[in-house]
Amino acid sequence: MTRQIAILHGWGDTSASFRKLERFLAAEGYDITRIWLGDYISTDDDVRIEDVARRMQAVIREKQDAGELGPHFDLIGHSTAGLVMREWAVRYYPDGQNCPVRRMLMLAPANFGSRLATVGNSFIGRATKGALNGFQTGREMLNALELGSPYQRSLVTRDLLDPDGAGTGPYGPGGIWPFVITGSRGYRTISRRLVNEDGSDGTVRVPAANLNTAGITVDFTGNIDIPEVRAWGSRTGGMALPFAVLPDRDHTQIKYPGDSSGAVADLSSRLGALILEALACETADEHQQIAARWREVSEETAALAADTARRRGLFRSRAPLAQEIHRYLQVITRVRDDQDEPVNDYFIEFFSPDARSDASLLRFQNDVLDHVHVNKLDPSVRCFYIDRDDLMARFYRQRAGSRGDRQLAASIVAANPGRNIRYFDKEVEGARGHLLLHSDSEPERAALGARRLHRNATHFIDIIIPRKALDRVFRLGR
Repeated sequence: MTRQIAILHGWGDTSASFRKLERFLAAEGYDITRIWLGDYISTDDDVRIEDVARRMQAVIREKQDAGELGPHFDLIGHSTAGLVMREWAVRYYPDGQNCPVRRMLMLAPANFGSRLATVGNSFIGRATKGALNGFQTGREMLNALELGSPYQRSLVTRDLLDPDGAGTGPYGPGGIWPFVITGSRGYRTISRRLVNEDGSDGTVRVPAANLNTAGITVDFTGNIDIPEVRAWGSRTGGMALPFAVLPDRDHTQIKYPGDSSGAVADLSSRLGALILEALACETADEHQQIAARWREVSEETAALAADTARRRGLFRSRAPLAQEIHRYLQVITRVRDDQDEPVNDYFIEFFSPDARSDASLLRFQNDVLDHVHVNKLDPSVRCFYIDRDDLMARFYRQRAGSRGDRQLAASIVAANPGRNIRYFDKEVEGARGHLLLHSDSEPERAALGARRLHRNATHFIDIIIPRKALDRVFRLGR
């Protein structure tokens, strides 16, 4: 095959780790002399993702002008490279037109962050990972990779979502065709098991890899009882982006089509087949057909959670536990007041609106909500990690007062900024806003609509709350 391929590594990695993938492609007929392996600085503190994307564009132009790189090539990236590729695409080809890349394949991309980024930016990270690099670990890169980072929000509103309408982006039938493959198996070695997390590949959560995302703005300023809800537009024109979840791959093994974590042949060969399928895509219609087929692959992975016998039969050694391959979702909230100032001190509760009780709150906290992260650079942002399978199978079915329908609501309580200012109500302290997120019986009132809590996906919720000054803040007297 004559088409050229460029491969990009992730944070703290080098191009040398892609030799196995290079050999795999060569064995499938690709000419390895036409495969480029990119290297970039990722662990120096002053380098940002935008810097790498800018240098990437300059190098591509230089190679093309010299006749070494053709006018069209495919792009493969791992982990942090997903953000680099997206930044490069939306910065230089915002509508996807005239881009030299048509097929963009991401392996376990950290599109919506990684829980480990906070560890890498900590003292422990600098003392271990940074020991050989002047105690630098790539602070700017890790800030971008932190869950709910300002950079991720900036990027997603430029290339995937439009909070103000339905703008265009680089991905679409006439633009770039993205593909994402990720694993849901944690690390096997004892030294790395400590970082494992259910629903992840040990480094990146499954919903954090998926490019199929959604967002809403919830505005309480006009009515604190019935807020205005505005859905964000899609910059992909509603096009589904192919996304496959494999049960036998951790964050490292997703780069090695020939290797797997003790899986039998028919499962361990699936990664290579998916990679070749993406690289062979020739039309926009075929891209959408692949999206449908890969959705079935992800559902097969999820089905293994309930099929213990088949799950054990697919692995020669220890099979993953059911909880490890549950489908999760992320909800990223950002709270501002009606003067567009950040609200950092707030609390969100999830509950059943027809059974609001301490037991209902505890059931969600214990059975469904696995983790909450407050972003370090912007504390007005929270990332909630929710076990969607347990939400459906345990919380909805076991909640008190259930009428058979599925409903999920959320409330926000914001701490007042001082003695002169109140949120929501100028006289009442501790006032709260209430929102019905999801309802089968009342979909027209639900912010996310019926069946809109997407599995394996990230949801953005921007919340605007009213800021009220007490009467004593200003008075007129005679």
